[in-house]
Amino acid sequence: MEGGTSYGIISLIPVAVIIITAVITKKTFQSMFLGLVVGFIILGENLLDAFNLFLDSMFKVMANENTIWVILICGLFGSLTMLMEKSGGVHGFSSITERIIKTRKSALLGTWILGIIVFVDDYLNALVVGSAMRKITDKFKISREMLAYIINSTGVTVCAIVPFSTWSAFMSGLMEQSDMTGGLSPTAAYISTIPYIVYGWLAVILVPLFALRILPLIGPMKKAEERTIETGQVLSEASKQALADSESEIAATSTTKNRAINFLAPIILLAIITVVTEDILLGLFASLGLCFVLYLIQRVMKFGEYFDNIIAGLTDMFPVLVLIILAYMFQDVNKGLGLTDYVIGIAMDNVNPSLLPLIIFVVISFLSFATGTFWGLAAIAFPIVAPLASAMSVNPFLCAGALISGVAFGGHICLYSDTVILASASTKVTNADYFNTSFPLVVVPFILACIIFLILGFVM
Repeated sequence: MEGGTSYGIISLIPVAVIIITAVITKKTFQSMFLGLVVGFIILGENLLDAFNLFLDSMFKVMANENTIWVILICGLFGSLTMLMEKSGGVHGFSSITERIIKTRKSALLGTWILGIIVFVDDYLNALVVGSAMRKITDKFKISREMLAYIINSTGVTVCAIVPFSTWSAFMSGLMEQSDMTGGLSPTAAYISTIPYIVYGWLAVILVPLFALRILPLIGPMKKAEERTIETGQVLSEASKQALADSESEIAATSTTKNRAINFLAPIILLAIITVVTEDILLGLFASLGLCFVLYLIQRVMKFGEYFDNIIAGLTDMFPVLVLIILAYMFQDVNKGLGLTDYVIGIAMDNVNPSLLPLIIFVVISFLSFATGTFWGLAAIAFPIVAPLASAMSVNPFLCAGALISGVAFGGHICLYSDTVILASASTKVTNADYFNTSFPLVVVPFILACIIFLILGFVM
């Protein structure tokens, strides 16, 4: 499916269908599928043509090397998580943290701090912090919706404001290709941009303020926390139904001695290899290999059990993998509809130089939220933003910070983005529950970032 043809305002319809359906039904898969169907009907000349476009997109997405890479990462993370749970590693780590964490407030702050520490990659952050903190936050009656919010608020956003992450490596490369480094090295240019990634800073800073009720919770998140405190139910009815008792099966079958080393060693190895090689997939294979040696030597599982757990972990992640495929197909639909070109074209006509940072942030935020595309959107937007900033004599690092902030916003809240999918999977909440409860909280840093970018545009 080729892009290039713009359907104008009609290109917004599939996005609206997904969001409205998700809010009403609280069902992620059905919402995604319905949005896709509507998108392909718009693109097709008739229903048969729309069906053929659907199949073509599915085959193309599943054959794409980027899709395969993400599916491998998510699937193998499921296997690694299952191995660490079955070995007693997750419970061992939880037991250690329980000696330190004695109150509900410290559990919330501990989750936030751990999320900041695991800054190497947003995928790694989502799955590791969720696995490590579920038991502890459950103990102190913290809703899984709040846990998911904290995890995703310290995932993509922290990766964006740290100069030694997969995000910084990718974005600095795009800045160099777009001649947006101001004569500095890519790394130095990104470090100069970090102060202007305003949304990332705000999203991270506001987490403890909401979690500790310094700022009042509102809407569905307030109800979720009240439900958990009053009844002890950490999951909504929709999330419990989607979970299908997977956690109770693990708890019932785990009879091994709990050792924190069985969690910490694979995770530390994964982080080190990811940093050194800049390849998280290689780190995953190395961690799985370490689990094989470590667990068999300790006799916490047999040869056959090890591979059974590999398959069980992959099986647990299957719904997540399906959502990822649908999300990539939706990106294909948006490309065919010309959504990105349409929105950028409207926003960038007759721009006031002082308003450029604000417009960049708002437009990229909307596009990343609407399309579920982040690195791909950044790759499209940097070559457009760079010459605009140069022609209007606007600080290039400020414009780059606004662009990266917008991309981070989408990763923070888009209910069919890979980061939201993984944060939801690690906490066992549905994407729709995450979106409904987190959206009112995410709006706060978004509005504050708009105000700050407006001010910076006039003073820089």
